[in-house]
Amino acid sequence: MGSGKRGLLAAAVTVVCAVTVLAGAGTAFASVPPDLSATPTASGAPAPAPSGSPAPGTTPGPAPSATPTPAPDKDLEKIRKRLDRLYREAAAATDAYNAAEEKADKQSARLDDLNERIAEGRKRLKRLKDQAGATARAQYRNGGLPPTARFLLSDDPQRFADSAAVILNGERATKKLLTEMTRTQKELRADSDDATARMEKLEADRADKAAAKKKIKKRIADAELVESRLEKKEKERLAELERQAAHAAQTAWLDSGALDGVSGKTSAEGKKAVAFATAQLGKPYVWGAEGPDSFDCSGLTSQAWAAAGHPIPRTSQEQWRRLPHVAVADMRPGDLIIYFGDATHVAMYAGDGKIIHAPRPGRTVTVTGAGTMPILGVVRPNG
Repeated sequence: MGSGKRGLLAAAVTVVCAVTVLAGAGTAFASVPPDLSATPTASGAPAPAPSGSPAPGTTPGPAPSATPTPAPDKDLEKIRKRLDRLYREAAAATDAYNAAEEKADKQSARLDDLNERIAEGRKRLKRLKDQAGATARAQYRNGGLPPTARFLLSDDPQRFADSAAVILNGERATKKLLTEMTRTQKELRADSDDATARMEKLEADRADKAAAKKKIKKRIADAELVESRLEKKEKERLAELERQAAHAAQTAWLDSGALDGVSGKTSAEGKKAVAFATAQLGKPYVWGAEGPDSFDCSGLTSQAWAAAGHPIPRTSQEQWRRLPHVAVADMRPGDLIIYFGDATHVAMYAGDGKIIHAPRPGRTVTVTGAGTMPILGVVRPNG
């Protein structure tokens, strides 16, 4: 075969081989499922194949382990609401714990006072009994005969008369002594009964406190478990959903005209309370804490007003129950905003539609919109 024919044949073979390879490559690309194909970039052009992808025309090996797909927003929204519920239940239990602790402290202090009174009463009763015994012995020595016989036998009638007067005065003193002894005994019995009842109440308050503590820990542990199962991106998205929900609630509250007519004026005590709360920004929330390094919601507000020279109840529920109520339209910086139908959260109004509060476990004392949670009402500690 001539060199010209051999050249044509070689060229023909090369073309056939090239067509065969291209046909194989087309089959390989066509077999890739649509969801695994390259993701378009912002310009619309397909992104480059990831490093390590099999070459066209080759059989793909086993797929590498896939990164968990982040939960969609609807699932994260359910998680957000579940976390809100768990932390709200923990807040309610915290209020119950604080109330039980306050009651237990008061009962304990009252018991200490009662025990001191009982001890003093016992000493007084012993002194009275000693005096009564001495008086009885003296009367026995001087009263062996009836008064008439002693008068007839006496060589000195005047001396007898004086003795009779002394005896009469002694009888009166004895009667008074016995009356005082009877009253002291009654007071001792009443104090002892009161102490017994208060001890029983103290034990009940301690049991309530222990039960509340157990519930708090359980709810917080449940919430932390839910959060621990989230991927980093899911946590970031969850935080974003929380911010969006808070922003939407605050916007709706402001758009409702809730702040129409609200002035920024406040009292000297209110300024001191706001200044104290502001100085705590960034400190961690710890249930049951009332400073100086950490706070829960009512621990912050109660300590702020104590620093302003105006002590108030310890818990948010007692603050709502016992402090004067004012309309939202009349609130001023330093007033306390009570949240949720069960009054289980409290914050301090700082002015300009903002509050300072200790939100929940895992968070710090912060500033946020006053309308980010359902408002029950407003109270004024120095109203």
